[in-house]
Amino acid sequence: MKAITTSRLAMIAVVAAGSLGLAACNNKADDATEQQADAVEQSSDAAADALENQADTMTGAASEAVEEKADAVEAAGEAKSDALEDKADQIRKQN
Repeated sequence: MKAITTSRLAMIAVVAAGSLGLAACNNKADDATEQQADAVEQSSDAAADALENQADTMTGAASEAVEEKADAVEAAGEAKSDALEDKADQIRKQN
């Protein structure tokens, strides 16, 4: 469970850092949002990889559960990244 908590904290930290960058850079908001999307995707991929590595050390139902969690983390990160990219597109259209 510690790896899951750590990965969530890492993803939250990346999102928070990206949000601060977005607030500080109003004239380049679309670029900042794109960078935030990339950071979220990279963070969730890294967290999913860590979970998959953890699952490799397990067997049976526990391994399957951790693999499913890894898939969920990756999917959630991709969804968040896609939403941020859509937001960047909207910002770009407004300017």
